[in-house]
Amino acid sequence: MSAIVLEAVRQPQTTEQPAARPHLVLVPTGREAVRAARAAQPPLRLTRFGRLVVALLVAALVSLLAVGLAGQLASASSGSHTVTVGSGQTLSGIAARELPQLSVADGVVELQVANSLSTTEIHVGQQLVVPSR
Repeated sequence: MSAIVLEAVRQPQTTEQPAARPHLVLVPTGREAVRAARAAQPPLRLTRFGRLVVALLVAALVSLLAVGLAGQLASASSGSHTVTVGSGQTLSGIAARELPQLSVADGVVELQVANSLSTTEIHVGQQLVVPSR
């Protein structure tokens, strides 16, 4: 029996209390959750490099828009003019007279595309747009 008593004496006596249970936390729902999520996020802050990148992107976008607008203005003022169809005139005759640098067939196609014509039929007094080349 003395051996058992000796073992009991050698072991330190600990009076530890059991670990405390974590407390329950209420989680907001609905509008409260949205407000809490927004409040938890810090505002967006850009560094000097970030501001530089944003400025360069905006400058690139503005320059691309300016180039596109300049191209549109240049094509709009390309010098196309209108012709009024007279009696006895045909689309091929107008194409030969107004677009001499093209073959008659290509000139007729250009006139049809410029005026949204599905056929070669034209009428006296009709205004035709002649594209410039």
